[in-house]
Amino acid sequence: MGLYPPDDPFLFQITLFGLPLAVRWYGAIIMSGALFAAWLASRRAVVRGFDPDHVWNQLMLGMVLGIAGARIYYVAFEWDRFGGDFFRMINLTTGGLAVHGSLIGAILSVLIYTRYAKLPFWEWLDVCVPGFLIAQGIGRWGNFFNQEAYGRPTSLGLGVRIDPEHRLPPYNDMQQYPIETLFHATFLYESLWNITGGALLLLADRLVGRGAEAERRWLRPGDLLFLYGIIYSSGRFWIEGLRTDSLCLNGVGGECVGSLRVAQLVSLSLIVLCVAALAWNHRRSAPTPPSPVRAANG
Repeated sequence: MGLYPPDDPFLFQITLFGLPLAVRWYGAIIMSGALFAAWLASRRAVVRGFDPDHVWNQLMLGMVLGIAGARIYYVAFEWDRFGGDFFRMINLTTGGLAVHGSLIGAILSVLIYTRYAKLPFWEWLDVCVPGFLIAQGIGRWGNFFNQEAYGRPTSLGLGVRIDPEHRLPPYNDMQQYPIETLFHATFLYESLWNITGGALLLLADRLVGRGAEAERRWLRPGDLLFLYGIIYSSGRFWIEGLRTDSLCLNGVGGECVGSLRVAQLVSLSLIVLCVAALAWNHRRSAPTPPSPVRAANG
């Protein structure tokens, strides 16, 4: 059984008043994930006593900085490929958005907005991060429509068919890897991992977080961010090892023969950092339960 991406990556292409208008599946899916994350965060904000309008006010800043961070991160590791051509660097149709860069941009947007709106940074991150992880799971389906972020050939019952023009060497050798060859659906693996991880964060927050009695709460402000980092990075580490289009430390995308995969190195570093941060957060004396920012004061 295989997954078969459509040949056309566009949701629609029309001409309006003589001007071409096109929307790609990738962009529509990314936006859908962002809107779901914002909707979820707005509901969580109400439960915690925050004005939900803050979520929607921050959404555009988060999208801009998230996309900018994803592109800057990718270009930095593929610098030789772009040859100093600024317009090619900012042209997203050339491909290349790195999730770790988008996370840096998203967290930066939270830092900026919470300072502007005088919101508690760590609590506000806890409001947002479960939605971040689920949105990443939704967004991975954009890779399916673009026929990218796939893995090596697989004999498993479930794989994805990749058209020859979207294959990287040596998998574009049609004699050795005919059209019916199925590849690891790594986008699907990561999508399922992220959505499940987001659900686990929501469950943890409900069972041992805000929903518990104040003196029995195990989760502290910032804990959901650290758990997010551990969950996401654990999945990304093993899934990245299957991919054929990784960013490599030697700057050459592919299977990184003779080089380390950037995403795996970053994932390991994040796991260590988040475990240490979680331990440090719980070695401190228990904080006084925070007073939420009420909607009327938002």
